[in-house]
Amino acid sequence: MTSTLAQALREQNEAARANIPAQTLAVMDAAAAALEASHLAERSLAVGAAAPDFSLPDANGDTVVLSKLLIEGPVVLSFYRGGWCPYCNIQLKTLQNRLGDITAAGGRLVAVSPQTPDNSLSTAEKHGLAFPVLSDVGNAVARSYGLVFTLADDLRPIYDGWGLDLPAANGDESFELPLPATFVIRTDNTVAWRFADADYTKRAEPDDVVAALRAL
Repeated sequence: MTSTLAQALREQNEAARANIPAQTLAVMDAAAAALEASHLAERSLAVGAAAPDFSLPDANGDTVVLSKLLIEGPVVLSFYRGGWCPYCNIQLKTLQNRLGDITAAGGRLVAVSPQTPDNSLSTAEKHGLAFPVLSDVGNAVARSYGLVFTLADDLRPIYDGWGLDLPAANGDESFELPLPATFVIRTDNTVAWRFADADYTKRAEPDDVVAALRAL
């Protein structure tokens, strides 16, 4: 049986948690619970809503415009936290592996993070990504989709201890991140399907994305 993205993410999470001290896990779990309680995921851009247009640079400095992509067909828009996130990397590699299925179903895949273009280029090159990886510095686009939150203060020294320098990755001092989310957008600019979750260890399953495209 082919391993699902959910299985790969679950294995990553179990392995990671086994090596994190209990006190650190308690801080992480409390922050996760607070984000879940905010209902940000539920309040993000809904199915049937008009998808905000955007113009963002890709990893090579070229500009990608949503409305222009939609002229060619439906768009799969996937927001991720950054190349420093192991769960994001698993997701990006899985999307690359399923890119042929997504394209065959009529979709144009683009991924968006708040990383600077240089860091997006590193991510794209590291994983051999053949789809556009866009830089939403300042999270303006993610904010328009209702996905932005600020990393909890007590998580910041934990991230620092792991060598995760968000200000350097994102080019600002905001400590803002997007929830992991994926939208399937029709050519009429409306959201046909979405996945958004406050739990960063959970991501849209590619099979579900492909099914949503085929249902259009």
